[in-house]
Amino acid sequence: MMASYLNQFFFGVYPYICLVVFVVGCILRFDHGQYSWRSGSSQLLRRKQLVAGSVLFHVGILIIFGGHFVGLLTPIWVFDALGVSHGAKQVLAIVAGGFAGAICFIGILLLIHRRLFDVRIRNTSSLGDTSILLILFAQLLLGLSTILVSLQHLDGHEMVKFMEWAQRILTFRSGAAELVAGVHPIFKAHLFLGLTIFLVFPFTRLVHMLSAPVWYLNRRGFQIVRTRNQDGRKAVRPAE
Repeated sequence: MMASYLNQFFFGVYPYICLVVFVVGCILRFDHGQYSWRSGSSQLLRRKQLVAGSVLFHVGILIIFGGHFVGLLTPIWVFDALGVSHGAKQVLAIVAGGFAGAICFIGILLLIHRRLFDVRIRNTSSLGDTSILLILFAQLLLGLSTILVSLQHLDGHEMVKFMEWAQRILTFRSGAAELVAGVHPIFKAHLFLGLTIFLVFPFTRLVHMLSAPVWYLNRRGFQIVRTRNQDGRKAVRPAE
């Protein structure tokens, strides 16, 4: 009975908590803290490792995100109409996800090594910077681990459960939690941590993913500009 309640909470209620915090938190942070709406930079330190790790990580994560978005939110009837079987979709997800995951894994290892093992970078990094990097690393490991489980059932029926779960959550239909009640624990851990990333998203540097350069021109607030008077003394004036 307790297991049923926990399953209902984590996969029927918790998703909505995370999504509400994600949307409201991002709006409030953008409205009240636009100068924090950025990705902190340490690019002058170990630049080559930063570039290599960042490129690999971002390429991999974009492929993974795109695959999850299309794979989970595309109605099943669309794949049926295109003649794509559940098994074929499963194999495609394993191959593409494994390839992108490997690229992303190498990239994030480089970024973690750079941030944790360079004293200068570690000392200038906030707890949030380091924590979100480690959370993403843990999520990536869980995602790669699901491939080993998926190889044991290539018929694609398990994937259909996750598709139906995601689509029921986003369309506010009941019965979503029951769909994933009996799946392998590694999938549940992957789902839970993925939802948690949405929960903490507004409070981390990840918000820069939603930025558009044009918004920078309309930011409210002031910055301090120091100039010198004719007598050589420093003067401070606010400038937009």
